[in-house]
Amino acid sequence: MKLELRGITKRFGDFTANDKISFTVHSGEIHALLGENGAGKSTLMNVLYGLLHAEEGEILIDDVPQHFSNPGDSMAAGIGMVHQHFMLVPVFTVAQNVVLGNEPTSAGGIIDLGKAREKVKEISDRFGFEVDPDALVEDLPVGVQQRVEIIKALSRDAEILILDEPSAVLTPQETDELMKTMLQLKNEGKIIIFITHKLREIKEVADVVTVIRRGKVVDTVSPKETQEKLAELMVGRAVLLNVHKEPQKYDEVLLKVENLSLIGEKGVPALNNVSFEVKKGEILSIAGVQGNGQTELAEVLLGLTKPTSGEVTLGNIDLTHKSVKQTLSTGVGYIPEDRNTDGLVGDFTLPENLVLDQSDVSPFAKWLNLNLPAINSNAINLIKQFDIRAGSAHSTASQLSGGNQQKVVVARELSRDLKLLVAAQPTRGVDVGSIEFIHQQIVNERDKGIPVVVISTELDEVSALADRIAVMFHGKIIGIVPGDTDRNTLGLMMAGIPPEQARKEA
Repeated sequence: MKLELRGITKRFGDFTANDKISFTVHSGEIHALLGENGAGKSTLMNVLYGLLHAEEGEILIDDVPQHFSNPGDSMAAGIGMVHQHFMLVPVFTVAQNVVLGNEPTSAGGIIDLGKAREKVKEISDRFGFEVDPDALVEDLPVGVQQRVEIIKALSRDAEILILDEPSAVLTPQETDELMKTMLQLKNEGKIIIFITHKLREIKEVADVVTVIRRGKVVDTVSPKETQEKLAELMVGRAVLLNVHKEPQKYDEVLLKVENLSLIGEKGVPALNNVSFEVKKGEILSIAGVQGNGQTELAEVLLGLTKPTSGEVTLGNIDLTHKSVKQTLSTGVGYIPEDRNTDGLVGDFTLPENLVLDQSDVSPFAKWLNLNLPAINSNAINLIKQFDIRAGSAHSTASQLSGGNQQKVVVARELSRDLKLLVAAQPTRGVDVGSIEFIHQQIVNERDKGIPVVVISTELDEVSALADRIAVMFHGKIIGIVPGDTDRNTLGLMMAGIPPEQARKEA
């Protein structure tokens, strides 16, 4: 099979999202689309999947022109798409989600869930997915939910799979499993279009890389190119892939977390006697596989969740039982791990989102009224300072790419006078150019003497930013090690092995 895109052009008003994009993919090939957030990758794939209609160009499968007016047409032609934000119904089972909209029926017209279960099991066994057809989606880890999305596409006989930023919400271990799945699908003769901005992943699985910048194809290259070359093609300039920071120089402890415990929703300890300190001008990175208490730790530090026991002290201020508003007013900045749920209001404009936690204080408020000129001026300044790319200063957050949404959150939090920064997954779903920028902003806060807690499942990020690294496992801190600790040791610690033993085994 051969898929060809010829001269695809997609416009939104005066803005050209895709400008005469062309490339060809063959059976048994993984074709990576590499580009910054907002480069036009997802728009192009939405055209291929029938969600959008291009003004110019054509799509051909085996040299036959295709006309997709909706995703149904695309699926009928053998195209499946796994979106970055999963299209699953949480309260449905795996089998129900897989056949949703394409339900098998018995002779009497009744939905035959038995056939649905058999289909899930057949595909799951074939690819080693280990997915229970009767499990509720809301009870599954994110990595398994993604497998459900892939099963859903394969159940409809997809020969062409579009994977849109598939590892954006996965742990390193889940990402490794995804890479194996992609190679297995390739070996089965599937065409895979892999949208990503992660250079390490491209080198692992891609056969060909098409680089898109600002809606145009810049080049089509081999994945064997250096990471520096790929990053430069993507961003249009040389990119520093390593964070530069001066040695940590303060001894004063500003943040103390002592014996913090939290009983989770099901009566299981989410945090178990967690203790650590962060000095003035120090970055403590919290590493660990997602689901080992990092989310709950961030929520306790912000005041979103009250601990069962223990204390959190910032300087001489006890934060343990303060509300979120009180914690923020103390000078705590918070970059949440899920920007869409906890960081932004999608229907609000950029000026509104950039003052979400300050809209009732000067200069953004006068008595009971909003000071709109000050709010708009603040937005214009931060959009320029943080290079937020939007259609206009009054675009809504939902109209922005994921990376630019993240920049909005970072800009809002770092524009305040901070005494502590808590950054959870600060560059999740963000391209290499934006990662460089966000990392530098975090280091700048550290260099001002601010204590910083970075929570990340990305080991590259943990190591790049950290002065020290605390590794969490089953709600406990298994150990705290220097920032230059090697990946193998950290990986073993993430599996619950104490530091001394991990160093020996690494």
